[in-house]
Amino acid sequence: MTDVIAGTRTAHEILAWGKTIVEPELRAAAGRLPASMRPIAWHHFGWADGAGSGKALRPVLTLLSAKAVGARLESALPAAVAVELVHNFSLVHDDVMDGDATRRHRATVWRVFGSGPAILAGDAMLALAARLLSGAPGQLDALMTAVLELIEGQSADLEFEDRAEVGVAECRAMAAGKTGALLGCACVLGALAGDAGPERLGHLRCFGSELGLAFQFVDDLLGIWGEPAVTGKPVFSDLRNRKKSLPVVAALASGTDAGHELAALYRTELSGTRLARAAELVDLAGGRAWAQARADELMTQALRHLRAAEIDPGAHAELETLARFVARRDR
Repeated sequence: MTDVIAGTRTAHEILAWGKTIVEPELRAAAGRLPASMRPIAWHHFGWADGAGSGKALRPVLTLLSAKAVGARLESALPAAVAVELVHNFSLVHDDVMDGDATRRHRATVWRVFGSGPAILAGDAMLALAARLLSGAPGQLDALMTAVLELIEGQSADLEFEDRAEVGVAECRAMAAGKTGALLGCACVLGALAGDAGPERLGHLRCFGSELGLAFQFVDDLLGIWGEPAVTGKPVFSDLRNRKKSLPVVAALASGTDAGHELAALYRTELSGTRLARAAELVDLAGGRAWAQARADELMTQALRHLRAAEIDPGAHAELETLARFVARRDR
């Protein structure tokens, strides 16, 4: 394994580099799942049909954070695999809760194997992640703390679907738990693999958390306006589920005519032309522009923490490249 990190690589090259390192270890770890769970995991990760898994953003953040504080990549690999397992545990469960039929252009786990086996497979991934870090109590504590924050965020997300009114601040807090906590944890796990002092550890955590919140803002935009051929998600998927996503909540709270019309639409079953109209109303009420502006602001705040961490220049350059990619990605 090479420790060479060139600051001139693109975000896609950085992610591909990290995935090349993590994927074999992830496959080996998944081979330790109970026999009944392995076919489900292989389908989810895209190994059964060669479709391939996701971006591996979180494990790459772990590897680069380890490099940032002078640790060798090998020392951070168990944590990188563990954080990817936790992320995918949440995806499998999320698809069950939302009823989404596709992910990454393929049928979701619950659609192929059923809801019960999907839930068990997610549970198995979470247990395996904990087992991988059983010899590193500091990393295990950090990861399980993030899992609890993620669950709280997901719980709020579900609750919001049944509430007529949701405030922008509480929606942002939900997103911070649902997505920000795990990206912040990914950076902490890498830093804990090296000799990172409390101040540097804190800045790297904040970098990841702010980046994670920016990620969720963009994810919510893609959940409405993302191109299905690129995102692998159904068109208007979040609107169909009447999710109180960040741009939707901003639009509902705008006090505009478009916001009032959107509120009325959200009290009905959304399908067909109503979905397209709802997306148009979120845009007209300013929710789309607001969400993208907040993502950009969060990316800027994340980069301030990255500079304050005073880390290895090569790792800094690549973490910054990833941050800019997250704030403007299309999938």
